[in-house]
Amino acid sequence: MAFAGATGGTAVGRSLRGFDDFTAEAGAASLTGLSLETVQVNIGLKCNLACRHCHVESSPKREEEMSWDTMVDVLAAVDRAGAATLDITGGAPEMHPHFRPFVEGALAKGLDVTVRTNLTIMLEPGYEDLPAFFAARGVRLVASLPCYLAENVDKQRGRRVHQESMEVLQRLNEAGYGVQPGKPLDLVYNPLGPGLPPDQEQLEEAYRNVLGDEFGIRFNHLYVITNIAIGRFLDELRRSGKADAYQQLLRDAFNPATLHGLMCRHQLHVGWDGRMYDCDFNFAIGLPTRTDAAHVRDFDPAVFRNRPIATGEHCFACTAGCGSSCGGALV
Repeated sequence: MAFAGATGGTAVGRSLRGFDDFTAEAGAASLTGLSLETVQVNIGLKCNLACRHCHVESSPKREEEMSWDTMVDVLAAVDRAGAATLDITGGAPEMHPHFRPFVEGALAKGLDVTVRTNLTIMLEPGYEDLPAFFAARGVRLVASLPCYLAENVDKQRGRRVHQESMEVLQRLNEAGYGVQPGKPLDLVYNPLGPGLPPDQEQLEEAYRNVLGDEFGIRFNHLYVITNIAIGRFLDELRRSGKADAYQQLLRDAFNPATLHGLMCRHQLHVGWDGRMYDCDFNFAIGLPTRTDAAHVRDFDPAVFRNRPIATGEHCFACTAGCGSSCGGALV
């Protein structure tokens, strides 16, 4: 059954077929898990920014954070899952008091560690050494940069964020990121407003040209992500009267070819409180996994791998057009 309240019960969500109806018509009676390649974990909601599009509504005022005991539970779950990658997000995950030992613990287990960063945190007092910390350990960085133009970045993320992001990207290049093997630096784009992202390959070329020519910045890949109509972005859509039109746009762009690669089918997501979810977006709206076990300490990979995926109106964003995931376009 689709979770019709996932986007706050817009008129579109109430009156039309649910997401599960679309997948059934595409030949997938229900979405189930397929593999456990990645364990993604949101370790806290505190952030030095308060971005307009943030689906988890992070800000400097948020205090929620994962306990060290739960972090240990997460690492044990990664072992049981046989996953190769630990994907750490937030908030600004670097602000968590146990962030560095958590990274070290994952690396000690031989995991590939990805950190999702807003870049600007590396200019804050006490965090200036992060480029060197990451580089010494070969941590993969995925950095949010919703546009290469200063006006668009600052409108979405805050005053001077583009300038600060350019400075941090230059520091990361100096530390070898985006330049040397084993120090991958990927960027993430999301639209400024209620529209689908442009072609990922073409936009990546534009980013390379502008960032390279104007700032001398290098990076590995650009990922485009569709805005999900939850959190602050949904609030903005409602204020502007565009919520239903945006959801209809996503429905009209439903692409069955995206279903196999949906990130929810290949990962476990753990919220800061240790509860398990199919993805970061389900975490944001409090829609847990459809398994008997709620907390990661009770994680059973055999059960979780074949679970039915909890879906809702917000899922249309991940299946629209070329698809959307934490790793960019799907097709």
